[in-house]
Amino acid sequence: MPASPPQSTIQLESINHSSSIILDHWQRGTWEEFIAIAQQTNPDNCQNSRGYYYNGWMRLEPTRSGADQARSHAMVASLVGLYAALAPMKLAGYVNPIIQRCQHQQAQPHLAFYIDRDLKDLPTGNAPIDLDRFDPPTLVVEVGASSFADDVGMKRLLYERLGVAEYWVVNVEARSIIGFAIADRGSREIQVSQVLPGLELSIITEALQRLDREDDGQITRWLIDQFQEKS
Repeated sequence: MPASPPQSTIQLESINHSSSIILDHWQRGTWEEFIAIAQQTNPDNCQNSRGYYYNGWMRLEPTRSGADQARSHAMVASLVGLYAALAPMKLAGYVNPIIQRCQHQQAQPHLAFYIDRDLKDLPTGNAPIDLDRFDPPTLVVEVGASSFADDVGMKRLLYERLGVAEYWVVNVEARSIIGFAIADRGSREIQVSQVLPGLELSIITEALQRLDREDDGQITRWLIDQFQEKS
């Protein structure tokens, strides 16, 4: 299976044996092994890792972000909130949430949004978002630097199975975004968001490219002009 080059290796105790996990790499493992690994509390091991599980494969990624990735992350979150406020439409955002269907799948996107949902229907508490109790998020976003190839590959299959309606992948190096509409356990690339009606993804790409020459206030004012022109 194609995978990103391993960045580091950590030693940890699995359920019945000692095993080695390579970060940024899909490896075979049972659900029980994955959960045991993900719950490790040693700060030198997995405490600062993001966990993904799909179809008998598990992946851990470091949560640390470089400056470009962190700023792109913040810009997309601000942009979605601004668009929903001006629409107006109901929006609830989650940063780095664990989304889980027990025994089957887990993901931890950089951003997740519930759109047009009542507050009483939103996940609460400090446990992972349990898809046996709550609906999946409407929109999830991965902000990829070294993980970009995997974000549009294996993770896209994972989000198809989790049942989100739309999936965005930000390519930090290219300052661009790719969007996928998800239905019937499949996905197709889109140019205009279906869950944030009328939002052209090219506007998000332009906002990301402006990060190199403008501050957030300037970009936000530009976005307001763009959104109001199209309303």
